[in-house]
Amino acid sequence: MAFHEVRFPSRLSFGSIGGPERRTEIVTLTNGFEERNTPWEHSLRRYDAGVGLQGLDDVEALIAFFEARRGQLHGFRWKDWADYKSCLPSKPVSFEDQLIGSGDGVSRVFPLKKVYASGGESYTRPILKPVAGTVLVALAGEPVTETIDWTVDTTTGEIEFMLPPDVGVRVTAGFEFDVPVRFDTDRIQTSVANFQAGEVPQVPVVELRL
Repeated sequence: MAFHEVRFPSRLSFGSIGGPERRTEIVTLTNGFEERNTPWEHSLRRYDAGVGLQGLDDVEALIAFFEARRGQLHGFRWKDWADYKSCLPSKPVSFEDQLIGSGDGVSRVFPLKKVYASGGESYTRPILKPVAGTVLVALAGEPVTETIDWTVDTTTGEIEFMLPPDVGVRVTAGFEFDVPVRFDTDRIQTSVANFQAGEVPQVPVVELRL
């Protein structure tokens, strides 16, 4: 299997249903209290790629993409329209959106990440598939230039500086990103009659652990 660095057509993913899934194990004790635990450090996202189809041309595009990925065999990029930026969806990406690290005078590589915070708690999500041309980086609040001061690997989500940031220097970044996924089925069933009647095929997509 392989990962294809190609995005599922954005116009087809727009309007799709999906989002993060957690795995929680709950044990009810004899006294009625619960013990809750999770084997997952990170959430797993699932989507339905069939919801955004608007016509038979879209069905053809879906089938072509599905065949090129050999069904479940190869992974690909997916734009989650509800969560694809380092900032709020209504705001433009800024180089100060996310704190991705602090300089130690030695390290040159910093992985991108996005923090979700609420009620004093937070979750840090690794960002593995940033979108080329959207990444902005700053050191101590001052923007630095791509290819001159740093480069980004859009296949792993790692920022690499030409020179290591000085000790204590805040490293921040802003970006758009995709979700690494694969089809969660080896079969797509379509019917022209059903589609014209308003019924669309279910095409499950699931996030990949990379």
